[in-house]
Formats: sequence, C-alpha cells, structure tokens
Amino acid sequence: MREASSISNLKPGAHVHLMGICGTAMGSLAGILQEKGFKVTGSDENVYPPMSTQLEKLGIKIMKGFQASNLDIKPDFVVVGNVMTAKMDETKALMESDLKFSSLPQVLGELFLKDRENVVCSGTHGKTTTTSMMTWALESLGQEPGYLIGGVPANFSYSFSGRDSNWFAIEGDEYDTAFFDKVPKFKHYYPKNTVLTSVEFDHIDIYDDLEQVKDAFRILLERTTDMLVYNGDDENIQDLLAEQRYAFEKRSYGKSKDCFAQIIKEEVNEKGTEVHISFKGEDFRFFGNWYGTYNTMNFLAVLCTLDYKGFEVSEILKSAATFKGVARRQQCLVDKENIKVFEDFAHHPSAVKLTLEAFKARFPKANLIGIFEPRSATSRKSVFQKDYVKSFLKADLAIIAPVKKKSEEDTFSSKVLVDDINSAGGSAKTTDQTLNIPNLVASNLSGNDVVIFMSNGGFEGVHLDFAAKFK
Repeated sequence: MREASSISNLKPGAHVHLMGICGTAMGSLAGILQEKGFKVTGSDENVYPPMSTQLEKLGIKIMKGFQASNLDIKPDFVVVGNVMTAKMDETKALMESDLKFSSLPQVLGELFLKDRENVVCSGTHGKTTTTSMMTWALESLGQEPGYLIGGVPANFSYSFSGRDSNWFAIEGDEYDTAFFDKVPKFKHYYPKNTVLTSVEFDHIDIYDDLEQVKDAFRILLERTTDMLVYNGDDENIQDLLAEQRYAFEKRSYGKSKDCFAQIIKEEVNEKGTEVHISFKGEDFRFFGNWYGTYNTMNFLAVLCTLDYKGFEVSEILKSAATFKGVARRQQCLVDKENIKVFEDFAHHPSAVKLTLEAFKARFPKANLIGIFEPRSATSRKSVFQKDYVKSFLKADLAIIAPVKKKSEEDTFSSKVLVDDINSAGGSAKTTDQTLNIPNLVASNLSGNDVVIFMSNGGFEGVHLDFAAKFK
C-alpha cells in the first residue's frame, strides 16, 4: 500500500478533493481549505443536513457515490475520510494512481494545529458542544480563534474558520483516522491543551471493549503537553489518570466536592439555567443559555481551561449567556404552545438518558415523546440493547425506529427494546417502516407535548416531515 503524503507544501490555488466530504469533520475541513484559497471538490454517498447545506452554501461540488471516475479530474491532493474502505472503487483508483493523499487528521495537524495554542476537546460525549462553547468563549474574549467543529454552532455561520489567530479549537475524535492509518484521529493533533469530557465503551465497530477505548485516550494523554481539563465525576478518567504521573497541569470539574470547579446548584427556567458553582474557593453565579447538567459540565471545562490561560473569570462567564447552541443539539424545529419539536444527536445510551432528563426538567408537565433511530454502527449491535431500556424510561413514550441492518453483525432489535421498556414500566412503540413514524407520533399527542427526534444521521427526513405539519 502506498504511503500518505504531506500537504504542508501545497500552495493555495491547488485542487484538493475530499473523499467522504459530507462527514461532519470532512465538511468542515472542506470549508476551511476553501477559505485558505484551495479549490475544493468532494464525493459522498450519504448527503444530508447540516453538512450538505453548508457545502451547498459554499458552492462546493459534491459527486454522488464513490466511483473511480471521480478522480478523472486529477486533483493535486486527495484527503481520504474514514468512511472510505480499501474495497471502494474510488479508493482503488486512488491507490493505483500517483495522486498524493493523506487523512483528515494528518492534514489538520500539519496545516492548523502544530505550533499553535490549540485546545483539543475530546471524550465519548459532549465533544461538539464543548468545542463550540470553547470557540464562542474565545471569540467573546476577542481572540478570533480558528476552529473546526463536528457540527454547526449557532453563534457562527459555519462549522470552521481558518483564521490565523494563535488559538485553534478542535473536536478531538477517538474514531480511527483512515483505512491506511488505524489510530485515533487526535493522535495527529499535537494536543497542547486537552479537555476530556467522558470515557465510555463506544464505536464497537473498531473497539472490542472499554479497555481498547481507554488505550485510545491514553494516546491523547501521552501527547498532551500543557494542561488537561477533565470530568472529575468520571471513574474511567480517574482510572486513566491514576496509572501514571503526567507532566501537564490538571484541573477537574463536576459535582464532586473534590473538583476544581464544582456545581453547587442549578435552577432551570423557561429561558435557560441559573448556575451556582464553587471555583478556586469562591462562589460564582451565572446564567447559562442551555438545558441539562451535562451542558453546564461542558461549560465548566471551558472555564477551567481559559482561566488557567490567564483570562478573567467574569469575562469567561459572560459568554455562557450568549451561547446559542449547536445544530442538531436540542435544536428546536417547532415552538408552539401545545407542541414543541426538537432534534438531537443523541445515540449512545448515556447520551439518550441525559438528553431526555434535560427535557423532562425543562418541561416537567409535558407529555415527553422520545423517538430514536438506531443508526450508528454501535447502536445497530445488541451490546447496548439492555442499557437503552433505562434511558428511555425517562420519556412518557418512546418510539423506536426499525433498525436498518447492514450486515449479519447488526443484532439490535427495536421490537425487543420496546418489549423490555414496556415490561420495565415504561411506554414504548415501534413500526415496520421509519416513514410511518410521523403518523405514529401524531396519534399519540396529548395537547401538551414535547417531541424529540434522536439520531446521528438523517432519520430519513421524518423529523422534518413531522415538524412541517405544524408550521
């Protein structure tokens, strides 16, 4: 197999082609390369918002499918997304050609992260929101950071910026880099300042167990040079830190009294969350424009990081009130008196549970309907079949979409989950066709409803179809 090349000597104006361009990180990279003066094209099979919308807005051409003929344009450089496999026609054509290529993480590391004050926001959950909060806080502090986020933050027009500021915030993904480089993406990010929100078993298509997931984050810790901010309530992170002494500065956040930044109290109202914390031995109160303790935790990671870097606490806290969230994270699609419809990215059992808890706290008297698409490689397996039961007990009604099996290893059963939720005292339903879900939801409305569609994919557009009925 041919080896990857360096992109560092490629001049603006050169043509860069991205294979798998509609991935959240790849779509952001496409934009940042175009911003830097490169001609950008790409190819993909699964094209859906928000990345498809962002790329269309940027005028970047997307070739549908992964045909070998996509490379007839003879680009000067090819970036290979981790959706690509060695068996795909476009990949085979690349390997048989003399075209220079590399992976997304290697390109990011070389062009934007090396020798900068970078912040790598990592963890099983919360990476996108934490990176967005970090970027907005830096922006509010006048730093004009560069950034690359695996989602579109509402405070900005795009999910990326290649500005030449000393600061760069990036989402640190533990998923593997490419078919020719089977290591976690953040291995290539030259992490100086690292945020670690959580460590759980996930991505079972590339990790066999929790220990292998920990191995990935060990790589991140070993490469971190300046400081680590971490969730002090996470036992798996505690285990990692207990294994050896690290040279970097460490700060923790959470509910535990031992945390450097400790949550004392949260009060939810219709506008957001009033937060009371203990930080560096002092009490602070501030307003957070979000819902859910996990979002308060994400912001405390920002506070710990930027305080250590010398910014005033009061100025950092101001950004919490003006943070607008991220597309597909508690994103409101319909806001009427009798019904509210939201879209969320939650797909891991822990994320589903926390999301539903946040909505129940926000709308305690509403009929809470949680709708879930088991789409990710992990959720299509039965490994978390039982864990989802407790997660969906937080909803008044759970509706589970049918799983679209892609291989014999896809053993998750929507029907079994529904039966288990009902047996555990909850209420759940499923259907044979995902496209039937809008009608199923409509038949279970009470007149005071909060409906949340949860998926890491496009959900076949049913959430948009349902929301359109109320606009």
